[in-house]
Amino acid sequence: MRKTHFARFVRRHGRSIVLFGVSAFLVMVGSGFIWAASLKIPDIESLSERKVTQSTKIYDRTGEVLLMDLSLDVTRSIISGDDISANVKNATVAIEDSEFYDHHGIRIKAIIRAVLANLVPGGNTQGGSTITQQVVKNSILTTDRTLTRKLKEWVLAVKLERLYSKDQILALYLNESPYGGSIYGVEEAAQKYFGKSARDLTIAEAAYLAALPQAPTYYSPYGNHRDALDGRKNLVLARMYELGFITEDEYDGAKVEEIFFRPQEITGIRAPHFSFHVRELLEQEFGKRVLEENGWKVITTLDADMENDAEQTLRDFAESNLKEFNASNAALVALDPQSGDILAMVGSRDYFSTDIPGAYNVATALPGRQPGSAFKPFVYAAAFLMGYTPDTILFDVPTQFSTQAECGPTDIYKDEAPCYAPQDYDNKFRGPMTIRDALAQSINIPAVKALYLVGIQKAINLASALGITTLGHPDQYGLTLVLGGGEVTLLDMASAYGVFANEGVRNAPRAILRIEDRAGNIVKSYELSPERVLDQNVALQVTDVLADHDAKVPAYGEGSPIFFPGYHVAAKTGTTDDTRDAWIIGYTPKLVVGTWAGNNDNTSMVKKVAGLIVVPMWHDFFAKVLAKMGDTPFPEPRETLTEADKPILRGIWEGNEVVKVNALTNQPVDGNFTGPTKERITVSVHDILYWLDKRDPRGPRPSNPEQDPQFTRWEFSVRNWAAQNGYNDGRVIYR
Repeated sequence: MRKTHFARFVRRHGRSIVLFGVSAFLVMVGSGFIWAASLKIPDIESLSERKVTQSTKIYDRTGEVLLMDLSLDVTRSIISGDDISANVKNATVAIEDSEFYDHHGIRIKAIIRAVLANLVPGGNTQGGSTITQQVVKNSILTTDRTLTRKLKEWVLAVKLERLYSKDQILALYLNESPYGGSIYGVEEAAQKYFGKSARDLTIAEAAYLAALPQAPTYYSPYGNHRDALDGRKNLVLARMYELGFITEDEYDGAKVEEIFFRPQEITGIRAPHFSFHVRELLEQEFGKRVLEENGWKVITTLDADMENDAEQTLRDFAESNLKEFNASNAALVALDPQSGDILAMVGSRDYFSTDIPGAYNVATALPGRQPGSAFKPFVYAAAFLMGYTPDTILFDVPTQFSTQAECGPTDIYKDEAPCYAPQDYDNKFRGPMTIRDALAQSINIPAVKALYLVGIQKAINLASALGITTLGHPDQYGLTLVLGGGEVTLLDMASAYGVFANEGVRNAPRAILRIEDRAGNIVKSYELSPERVLDQNVALQVTDVLADHDAKVPAYGEGSPIFFPGYHVAAKTGTTDDTRDAWIIGYTPKLVVGTWAGNNDNTSMVKKVAGLIVVPMWHDFFAKVLAKMGDTPFPEPRETLTEADKPILRGIWEGNEVVKVNALTNQPVDGNFTGPTKERITVSVHDILYWLDKRDPRGPRPSNPEQDPQFTRWEFSVRNWAAQNGYNDGRVIYR
C-alpha cells in the first residue's frame, strides 16, 4: 500500500524533484567555485618567508632552567632555482613526488584515498602529498588535519601550479624544507653539512639531503640512526636510477661514495643528549611543525644539578680512562625508580667532541651494547620465581656444556666451537657456591647453570617484562645469554634494575612531565602508569644479594669503590669477554645509576674488569648524589625456606640425607628438643640435577635424572671434583 502511494507521489511530482536536485547541485558547485576563487595565493616573496610564530622551549623539572629552544639560531639562505644543483632537484623529486612534472598540483588517486580515510570512523589520515601541496601546507595553511583544511590545500595547490612554473615551485620547496636542527633550506643544509653551495653537491650528497626532510631529527647524521639515514639515501639513489635521473654507473658510484659530514655546530643547549632525546620524542608524537609554531613550554624530568654532576664526572675521568684503559667514551643515566623519571642522561663524555663522535647517544643508541655479567640478575630473578633460593648450591667446577662435545677429564676445559666450557676472568674454580655468593661475585659457570635451569625463553620473557626491549629469539643466544650475549641499551638496563629497586613495580622511563601552552594551560600531562612485573619478595631477594657487602668482598676486596660505607647500595658490574663494554648498574630505593665505558666503534679496551674501568666514575657521581639524598635502607626479603625443603636448596651440598642431632651427643633429636643442635650429613655429593627436577625445584625428586641432556655433563664434573677433594660417599660429617 505504501509503495503504491510513493509511486503516485513520484509520478505526480517527479519533474519538481529533478529540478530541485539539479538546482541544489548547481548551487553547491557554484558555491564551491566561489569559495575556491576566494582563496588567495600570496606572492612568491611572501611564500619564501618561513612562518615560525613561537617555538617550543624545553625546560628541566623545575620549569626554570632552559635546556633547548627549538627556534634557537634558525638559519636559512634563500637562493634561486638556478643556484640549486640538478642532483638535488632530481633526488628530491625521486623520493618525495616522482610524478611532480606530470601532475597539476594534486594526484587524484591520493585525494580519493585521503577522503576515504578521513570519512571512515577511526581511519588513519593519509599522506602522499605532492611537492606543491607541501609548499602550500608549509607556507600558507595551518597544521590542523581537518577535511576543510585539506580541501583548501588541494585547491590552493592547483592555483599555485597555474601561477608558478614547476621550477619555481620546486625552488620554494627546497628553500622551505627542514634539514635538521635549526637548518632550513637546501643552501643552508649544503653549507652546514658539506661546506659547499647547493649548486656543487654530488649525487650522493644530494641523496643524503633529500633523505632528511621526512624526519630530520631521526635521520640526523649526528644522531643515533646513521644506518637508517644511509638506508634512505640508498633508497633515494635507487629511485633516481629507476626514474632515469642517473645512469647505472652513476648509481653504482654514488652508493659507495664515502661522504664526510662537517662537525655539528650547536650552541646554547644544556644537557644536549637528553634535550635531543626529548625533542625526538616530541617530534614523533606531534610533528616538527607543531613544535615550531605553538610556543609550548615542555617541562621535563631532568634534574639540572644532577645532570651537571654527571657531565662533570665523565669529563673528569675521560682522560685517565683513555690513557689507562683505551676507553675513549662513557655514558651515564640516572633514574628515579619510583617514577621512572630520567634525572640525568649523558650519552657520551663530551657531546661536542668530533673524535668520538660525541653527539652519538650511547644511552639510547641501537643496536645496543652487550651487557656482560650485568645481565645475570635477570636470570637469577627468574630462578627465584621458580622456587630456587639465594642459598641454592651450584657447583663452580670445569664443565662442558655443549652436547656436541665429549665431557671427559680434558674435554671439560675445551671452549672452541662446538665446545662450550666457560671460565672466569681469573681462571679459578671455586667448587660448591650458593647463588648468593655466585651472583655477588659474578661467577660464570653457576650463572650458565642457572640459565639452563630457568630456560632461555623464561629469562628473556622476564628481562623483557622488566624493561629490556632489544632481545630477540632464544636461538640467537644459547647459554651465552647470561654472560651478556644479547644487546641492550644503558637506558633499558637502568630502567630494568629500577624494578628491583622499586620492589617489583616497573615505571617505564619518563622524560617529560607536562606540556604547557603560552597561557600556562596544560596541553598534556604524562602520568605514571606503574605495573607490577615481578614478585615483591623476588625483587627483594635480588636486592639483598646485590647489596650484600660480605658476599662481594672475595671478588672486589674491602676497599673497592663499589661499596659506600654507611649507605645501602645494591650494584652489579659487567664486562664482555673481549672487553668492548664495561658496565655497572647500582641503586638505592630512590635512585638508579647506570654507567658504561667503551669505544663507539666497538673496539676493545685494555683487558681489565669493570671494577677498574667504569666503577670509579660511577662511584664518584653516586657519592655526590648520596651526600644530598641520604641513606634509605632496603626492606628485608621474606624467608621462604623450611627444613622440609631439599638440602641443596638450603645450602647443603654434601648430601641429601640430613638429620638434626644434639650438638653435644650427636644423637638425633625431635622438634621438642630445646638444646643446641647441628646437622649430621651422610656424604653423597651430586650436582643439582641429581636432586631435583629443574622445572619444579620444590617438587618431587626426578626418578630418572639421566633423561636431562645436561645431567651427565654436570654430574661428571661434580663427581670428579668430589673425588679429588676427598668427599667419599657414605662418610658422615657434621655442621
